[in-house]
Amino acid sequence: MADLNQRIAADLIARYKKLAGIVHELATPLSDDEFWAKPFRFGNSFGHLTLHLTGNLNYYIGAQIAKTGYARDRPLEFSESTRPAKTEVLKRFDQAIDMVVVAINEQSNDDWSREYSATGADARDRFGIVLSCATHLHHHIGQMMYLGFELNRNG
Repeated sequence: MADLNQRIAADLIARYKKLAGIVHELATPLSDDEFWAKPFRFGNSFGHLTLHLTGNLNYYIGAQIAKTGYARDRPLEFSESTRPAKTEVLKRFDQAIDMVVVAINEQSNDDWSREYSATGADARDRFGIVLSCATHLHHHIGQMMYLGFELNRNG
């Protein structure tokens, strides 16, 4: 069973790192202004999506599993008006990914099936929330891709 736990942890970590790399790849060509631009009258900027993903990981995995003490302000993730530098936002995102990697590595066989509950979560156990957060990250990467295409088309 320990081999299965190691395999689950290794595959989840690889997925999170791959997705974080894609976020960076998509953000690289964007200027700070483009990072915060909203090319559509609906939706979010790349920057706000990055803040949202950072908050999501820090709350669902950080506060609930890793016990980091993170306090989430979800509305601010979508309304932040100070527009921090792209490098700073990506640094905080990377710190959240690093925290996720540590939390995943710390899970024992029994930990994965431990009961889980948090505001806004429908996962029943730790494995479910870690998987849910990965799919949530992947979902928003699709939006980031579309934003990048639109900004490039209009730029």
